[in-house]
Amino acid sequence: MASRPEVSLAQRKRQLVSNELTEAALQLLALKGFDSVTIDEIVAAAGVSQRTFFRYFRSKEDVVVQFLVGMGVDLRADLAARPSAEPPSVALRHAVWAPIAACADHPDRTLRVVQLILRTPALLARFLERQEQWRDDLATELASRLGLASGSEVYPQMAARMALAAFGTVLQRWSDSEGKEELADLTDQAFAVIVPALDTI
Repeated sequence: MASRPEVSLAQRKRQLVSNELTEAALQLLALKGFDSVTIDEIVAAAGVSQRTFFRYFRSKEDVVVQFLVGMGVDLRADLAARPSAEPPSVALRHAVWAPIAACADHPDRTLRVVQLILRTPALLARFLERQEQWRDDLATELASRLGLASGSEVYPQMAARMALAAFGTVLQRWSDSEGKEELADLTDQAFAVIVPALDTI
């Protein structure tokens, strides 16, 4: 029992350092642009050493992508939590809306990061790489919900790809509009396009 508070404290300290590094990076990148900012500048702004930096992140790209990585972590859990009787389109729409809603809650800060990622080839490549894992997680959960054999049916993979395509389209349109378009409206529009295909199972 005595070890639990120590673990909890360690986790909080790690998260605090990670947050400080991320915030320092985002502020610098917003001012100078991705290619102009060095790791030395990031660690100096965060008040940590390079050794500490590399304990948390493999590269400068990882610092920024970390901001959105958390969005996909709970996608599968959010899908699993939806009522089993819901049509796939409704369940997937709710699962995808959760990370988009997080953007809507902090639009100024999030828009800056979304634009940075979508407009920087190296960051976009890393973000798309992460989405591949999200796709597999969504497909596995969807197959389980529908009683389909995971990996052998086309539908779960296609449905997961469509849901994430909607997710990406919403972020792109929001970024292009400089945050003027409403995220909820964009999400509704995107899912309206794919609902017929999602609910043909």
